[in-house]
Amino acid sequence: MFRVVKALFALTLFVFSTNVFATHLPDARAMYSQLKLSHEVSYDKFKKAYNHFRTHKGDTSIFTLIDYSKPSSQKRFWVIDAAKRKTLFSSYVSHGKNSGNLYAKDFSNRINSHQTSIGIFRSAETYYGKHGYSLRLDGLSKGLNDNARKRAIVIHGAAYAHPKVISKTGQLGRSWGCPALPSYLSKKVINTIKNGTYIYAFG
Repeated sequence: MFRVVKALFALTLFVFSTNVFATHLPDARAMYSQLKLSHEVSYDKFKKAYNHFRTHKGDTSIFTLIDYSKPSSQKRFWVIDAAKRKTLFSSYVSHGKNSGNLYAKDFSNRINSHQTSIGIFRSAETYYGKHGYSLRLDGLSKGLNDNARKRAIVIHGAAYAHPKVISKTGQLGRSWGCPALPSYLSKKVINTIKNGTYIYAFG
């Protein structure tokens, strides 16, 4: 009997905390200001991602924003914890080899295009593949990224995404369309955003 009461209490507490979290999230402008992102990502892009997150967040306070309009020589990948009003990670990220050199200019949802896809993704399961520990993504934007599974667009670590590459070539190396992160950071990021968080990728 005690176990049943304990389980019901835990469930009630979870539902209550989730509702409180949703109620107390500030609007986009206030969150943007609290995160101090004004010198890193445009407000318009942040607002689009954050407003979708607020209405679709489920039971997580974490979302990711990628701004491919910035050059690969700059950090353009942010993992945000909205409940804590904190940027958990700010990182470099590679784009697809056929999307451009320093800048990603061309985007595609086509299989074998080796181009980056933009739109809304949801993180899925992890696995170990040719790039080591990786995170599968499901594309939720029809026509923009809904072939992500078929294209094997995943988040993984890569030596060519290390900032040291920038000092030698002026830009990161490029992937076959995956958002590749520096190898020293990828596992931490993947473990933070796996299993159902949203990723918002803008061009």
